[in-house]
Amino acid sequence: MSDTTKLIIDTDPGVDDAMAIFYAAAAPDIELLGLTSIFGNVTVEMATRNALRLVEAAGLDIPVAAGANTPMALPPYTPSFHVHGDEGFGDIPAETPKGAAIDESAADFLCRMAREHKGELVLCPIGPLTNVAMAIQQDPEFAQNVKRIVLMGGSYREGGNITPYAEANIYHDPHAAEVVFASGARIEMVGLDVTHRITCKPDDFEAIAQASPRLGGMLQDMSHFYLKFYATVGKLDGCSLHDPAAVIACTHPHLFTAEDVAIEVTCEGEEIGATVQSAPDRGVTSVYTAVEAAAVKDLFLQRLTVLD
Repeated sequence: MSDTTKLIIDTDPGVDDAMAIFYAAAAPDIELLGLTSIFGNVTVEMATRNALRLVEAAGLDIPVAAGANTPMALPPYTPSFHVHGDEGFGDIPAETPKGAAIDESAADFLCRMAREHKGELVLCPIGPLTNVAMAIQQDPEFAQNVKRIVLMGGSYREGGNITPYAEANIYHDPHAAEVVFASGARIEMVGLDVTHRITCKPDDFEAIAQASPRLGGMLQDMSHFYLKFYATVGKLDGCSLHDPAAVIACTHPHLFTAEDVAIEVTCEGEEIGATVQSAPDRGVTSVYTAVEAAAVKDLFLQRLTVLD
């Protein structure tokens, strides 16, 4: 039995997505099999480009599959440029990657990889859940083929971060999220209840940059814009480790406390995008409700110091 976790990250990079992907690249206990791109922080075209840039910067030889460009049922919406910058990486300008996405859609790639690594593949979606929902609808065996879906999204007791009720990833495609939570897959929800407890501050980014000047320096350059956004919304002197927390939960679930809850997603009305307790006849989700925040942050910083 291998000690490494076979992982695919479904991503909309995004500053904290970059932090999560670089963490996965540096983690000796993760075998990163590929990235799939999704709209969210940026458009799907930008997300694909940014994913390729991160893969190339980290020296990874892995596929990137381009995903959905709009939600399943809702109209398209404007990406969060005020949070992540006009190109997704804070003040860092756009750059064309050397490589290109594979000639296979994200949903096709996910279905194929789940079949090839049946019972072993861990899927970590850190953006809206559209690609994952499409894979579930496309392949009736997908939900059982994946070992775990460890998603960054939702909120159980914490309230929302885009509306009083909804966390942004769920809000941006609630219908897709509902497909995922209803699928019977083994789901772990790493939501705002835990990610709001883990904060990265300017001196943390400085330490990462000093230890790993190339990739850590890239993250520090990205962080300035992101930290400024957090300061404007009154989030103290730092940013929440949203996406990295989900990737860390893939290999270190013991650093978190989970409660088994049947979850459904509100798909209309004022509370659209809320993740709420459902009737018990639905399969349960492991909802992360507490975290050893210092231990998760220390692990994140420690792994990133050996990036270069």
